[in-house]
Amino acid sequence: MARLLEYYRKEVVPSLKTKLGRENPHAVPKLQKIVISMGVGKAIQERKRLEEAVQHLTMISGQKPQITRSRKAVSAFRLRENMEIGCMVTLRGHRMYEFLDRLISLALPRVRDFRGLNPKAFDGAGNYSLGLNEQLVFPEIPGDKAAYVQGMNICFVTSATNNEDGKALLTELGLPLRKE
Repeated sequence: MARLLEYYRKEVVPSLKTKLGRENPHAVPKLQKIVISMGVGKAIQERKRLEEAVQHLTMISGQKPQITRSRKAVSAFRLRENMEIGCMVTLRGHRMYEFLDRLISLALPRVRDFRGLNPKAFDGAGNYSLGLNEQLVFPEIPGDKAAYVQGMNICFVTSATNNEDGKALLTELGLPLRKE
């Protein structure tokens, strides 16, 4: 069992029950999935960039990503419909908790000038999104082997119905949000 999943069941659920005033443990918000996406706009000219992004996302998540395609043609960007322009992966279950554990304990402390995550990045429904400027903060990716530095978006989808419940869940799990 993932270390963070065990911690969630033994520590976080009882703590959230008292903090949110809920009797039923199933009424406590939980993390449903984590979506990691990389938009590789320069893949239009260089196919290698997309291939490297897919390879790095596979190493980070432990799961093969899905290649995303453009929906519309935009002539200013030299983009046609159905061109491959990014990749994404959805993590659930044990892989999700293992990724979150590595993100909190290994990757975020390696970000330069890190002072905590923005507490205002909730979407109104209890989901939280963050962006990383480079994939090299993950220890799985060797810095000397990476030809291109690529950013990524990470979205935490929770079962919370409002921002306060989602924030309580993510801070209990250990996500380092800045104090307001």
